[in-house]
Formats: sequence, structure tokens, C-alpha cells
Amino acid sequence: MQKLTDHIRGAAFDLDGTLVDSAPDLAAALNHTLASLGASALPEPRVRALIGHGVERLVSRGIAESLGGRAVNETELPRALAIFRAFYGRNLFRRSRLYSGVVEALEGLARAGIDLCCITNKDAAFAEPLLEAAGLRQLLRFSLSPRDPAERKPDAHMLLAACERLGSPPSRLLYVGDSTIDLLAARAAGCPVARVTYGYDSQATPAGLEPDWRVDNLTELLTVSLREPTRS
Repeated sequence: MQKLTDHIRGAAFDLDGTLVDSAPDLAAALNHTLASLGASALPEPRVRALIGHGVERLVSRGIAESLGGRAVNETELPRALAIFRAFYGRNLFRRSRLYSGVVEALEGLARAGIDLCCITNKDAAFAEPLLEAAGLRQLLRFSLSPRDPAERKPDAHMLLAACERLGSPPSRLLYVGDSTIDLLAARAAGCPVARVTYGYDSQATPAGLEPDWRVDNLTELLTVSLREPTRS
């Protein structure tokens, strides 16, 4: 029976919640920002639920939740973003960690001749140094971050751009993520998709949006059968 690795030419990975558990450092940066604004800190589990839509949304939703739902005014957000970016940029991989099996999976896929990349909604100013600090940059051909909000997942733009750079049709590029956003982006691009069972998205998968595969550990991608998807 044919393995998934015999079919795909490339594999693209989400970053936060898929390759790296970055929530501890994101929570520290957000709570530093909230303290600077005189707002109350949020517990890390709440911060985890806000991850995945970019820095602006993380900070604005974090402020609103800390202040009891009050909308963030137009003068607060720029200051808050500046505080957050400065703090987080200095503390990208202080308490964050790689998920189990990440390095082994990437190395195994590379040995199988599969091109690897990262596609993330995280700002490039943070994504690139985080991948470097985590020791993953050398295992990837490239990483893609949105240049403007319209390119963020669930839009297909970055996945299709990766296909073009890798010279692969979407049907031969596997996308791997932890969230519904990742599933939507993969489906929009026409890519097969695997969803990790860990990560930050605690929402139930919408009906009709099941991934092709579910994996508890990325090393499972090395052995999963092409004919054994979880998608119904």
C-alpha cells in the first residue's frame, strides 16, 4: 500500500501550535503589555485560545478580554503593539519548546526527498528568528508569513505561493496544522491536510471539514498510508 510520503512532493507546516509550543512566551509578552497599560494579566490557557490570527488580533483581543470586553480605542492599540513587539522580540524562545517528534519528522521527510517549508500567520519579524532559535530553520527551504492581512490563512494565498516556489501542484503539497484555520486554508488551496491532535484550537471541527489525516505526533507522517485517511 502506498505511503503518503510516496505521493507528496512537499510538506508545509504551521508554526505556533504545530511545530513550536510558543504560548508561554506569547503569554508573557501579552501580560507584560497588559501590565504596562494597567490592565490585568490573563492566564496562559486563555492566551492559547487567542493565538493563530496574527499579533494585532492577539493583542487587541487580549486587551479587550482583560478589560471586561471593552473595545480597544485607537490610541491604545498602537502603543500596546509597540510594547508587545519589543518584549516578544527579545523573548521568542525563552520558555517555548518544540513539540515531541518535530525534528525527527522533518529530518525523515527530508531524507524521503520531500521539500519542507513553514507557512504561518505569525509576522516574519518573529517567525524567522523563532525558527532559527528553535533549530528548525536549516531543515526548511523557506518560511512564508503574510505581507498584509488579506494574505493570512484561511486565505489560500500563502499555500499557493509555496506550491509555486516548490514547483508542486497543490495536490502534492501536504499542509500540516493544528486549527480550523489551517484546514480551511488547505481546502481553499486544494492541498491535502493533516491536523495534529495537540495545539491551540479547542473548537470542534465544523461538519464537513475533517482533515485527511489526524496525527498525535509528526513522526506518524513518515508511515501513514495514502489510503488510510481520517476524512469521511
